[in-house]
Amino acid sequence: MFFSSLDFLKVTETAALACSRWVGKGDRKGADQAACEAMRHVLGTMDIDGTVVIGEGERDEAPMLYIGEKVGTGKGDEVQIAVDPLEGTNLCANGTPNSIAVLAATVKGQGKLMHAPDCYMDKIVVGKDCIGIIDITLPAKVNARLIAKALEKDIESLTIGILERDRHQNLINEIRETGARVHLVPDGDLSVAIAALDPDSGVDALFGIGGAPEGVLSAAAVQCFGGEMQARLVFANSEQEERAAKMMNGDPNRVLHTEDLASGKVIFAATGVTTGDLLKGVRFKRSSAYTESIIMNSGTGTIRRIETCYNRIPEVEEKKCFKLDLESFSIAS
Repeated sequence: MFFSSLDFLKVTETAALACSRWVGKGDRKGADQAACEAMRHVLGTMDIDGTVVIGEGERDEAPMLYIGEKVGTGKGDEVQIAVDPLEGTNLCANGTPNSIAVLAATVKGQGKLMHAPDCYMDKIVVGKDCIGIIDITLPAKVNARLIAKALEKDIESLTIGILERDRHQNLINEIRETGARVHLVPDGDLSVAIAALDPDSGVDALFGIGGAPEGVLSAAAVQCFGGEMQARLVFANSEQEERAAKMMNGDPNRVLHTEDLASGKVIFAATGVTTGDLLKGVRFKRSSAYTESIIMNSGTGTIRRIETCYNRIPEVEEKKCFKLDLESFSIAS
């Protein structure tokens, strides 16, 4: 193996620093492009034979980090890579919480990441204290009560993270009728899914429908952190369902578990862009920049939170990315 977990941390840190220049400027496309270009650049320097299995979309729709794109120098291990260079583009553009740069990876033969169809996914994510007690086929109110019991909490103290969408109004009402709290997030259910794995985050579970690709990234975090995820694909039309059936070689309507989405030895890395439930965002003080990241490895059973100070900040020109030198914690343009 020619890489370590810290190599992938370098990828997400660089992407977060690049798009942090766009926080609050109202340009979601500019922010996403900056993150994509930075992430692609750093991946290109790694001694891996990498293939993007979760990316920005199909090749014709996504010029940057598209599904099936080859990354790395071509030397070393065959690696499956799932990326969301900027989870929460609107959050970044508006300067609101929970935008992050994310990557998951596994070596071929040691683990697997599901090649998820580009559709929606209904999800439940809980921490390790709730393993074995959730069932996505049951009503949400039943799962909420089961989670509260497993956590030895009063139902009134339970907090469920849900994307703020019209499609979730019945779900929100059902959870609130139990007495539980609902933590609404405007965009970016991935960071809330990861927060649900952390007993100190204040979020006990994630419920609701979000993107399927983000679901695979969430499952990678569950595989590393411990916990449980159950999911079902949600289709907008018959064409999506037929395509999913071909990709999955089976029943696309079945309940998916963590191991169906991410299995084996998986690395997960995320760096905050704007401060949220999971991580602090990129902060600038005088001539320095500060980031907070989480890096997890299911193979070694390690979870690290890393705060980095960059004492030299480059002047990043439009469409120009930069390279991070982790050895000296400086940046070279």
